[in-house]
Amino acid sequence: MDLGLAGKVGIVAAASKGLGKAVAKRLAHEGMKLAICARDETTLHATAHEISSLTQTEVLPIRADVTRPDDIKNLVAEAVRRFGGLDVLVTNAGGPPPGNFFAFDDSAWEQAFSLTLMSVVRLCREAIPYMQQRGGGRIINIASVSVKQPLENLILSNSLRLAVVGLAKSLANELAPFKITVNTVCPGPTQTDRMEQLLRAMGNVEEARRFWTKDIPMGRMGQPEELADLVAFLASENARYITGTVIHVDGGLVKGIF
Repeated sequence: MDLGLAGKVGIVAAASKGLGKAVAKRLAHEGMKLAICARDETTLHATAHEISSLTQTEVLPIRADVTRPDDIKNLVAEAVRRFGGLDVLVTNAGGPPPGNFFAFDDSAWEQAFSLTLMSVVRLCREAIPYMQQRGGGRIINIASVSVKQPLENLILSNSLRLAVVGLAKSLANELAPFKITVNTVCPGPTQTDRMEQLLRAMGNVEEARRFWTKDIPMGRMGQPEELADLVAFLASENARYITGTVIHVDGGLVKGIF
């Protein structure tokens, strides 16, 4: 299926590895011009070079910490300056640290708030005016199945990702007249560096892996590319009537109907 994304311009946050990298690679394969960001400049530039070499598509690496408002302003401004506009924004950030309720003080909660929610708020604030200028656009937030089914030992993520969904649903209503859709994709356990961190934090890695997969009907963790395929579809014109949705990519982990 031709998704009609060739020549479109996108920003993918936290894209030097993991889910963000998989999404950036998939969009680049569709011919999109991309700006990607991450904090680690060395890894970021290596990822941009890798994706450009594989896809023959321009990928602009811009170092940015999504908890810093000035970095976000610069990211969006530089992307628009290089490519002349903006059509697609994929918000993404590394998850807050694992732990239970009593593991975190106010400072930890504030840091998680800035990382998980305010990064999305600020990215959208900067990106939306450029999408309005283009006559439409796509905002796709990468969250987690924890918005429907809280995950053990992830109190910060369980709490704050729900706020992202509330924001997205509200924005979908506000931005529909501008032909800007807003959707949230929710990966279940996926084989990324972040997941490896969680497995190690639980002690015995193989036992932890069995714990994370025992309730997944498909019997395995997801692959980043499986989420990226959904993001590419939502970024396309084929998804023009889909907005305000929360879509799981979890192998059937979430059992609730709604």
